[in-house]
Amino acid sequence: MESLLPVVVLLPFILVLLVVGSGRRAAADHQARRLAAIERKLDLVIAHLGLREDEPDAVMLELLAGRKVHAVKAYREATGASLLEAKNAVDAIARQHGIA
Repeated sequence: MESLLPVVVLLPFILVLLVVGSGRRAAADHQARRLAAIERKLDLVIAHLGLREDEPDAVMLELLAGRKVHAVKAYREATGASLLEAKNAVDAIARQHGIA
């Protein structure tokens, strides 16, 4: 009987921790799903309106000066994009504006 006493005392605390932990995880999952739904809706609105993100001015200045590497760097600094994403975006911007 004495060996069961610690288990009986600790069991309610363990159960409380499990319930609280699962509640927080469920709330975070719910919040992530809501955020994803909002982002999808915003993307649809932006597409419907025909809007696009404007390229940073520094990118255009660098492209017009013929400094593509500097344009990629400026794009990364302005947007936080990865190197590949920035290169692809700068290439697309250059094509849109007829800059080789």
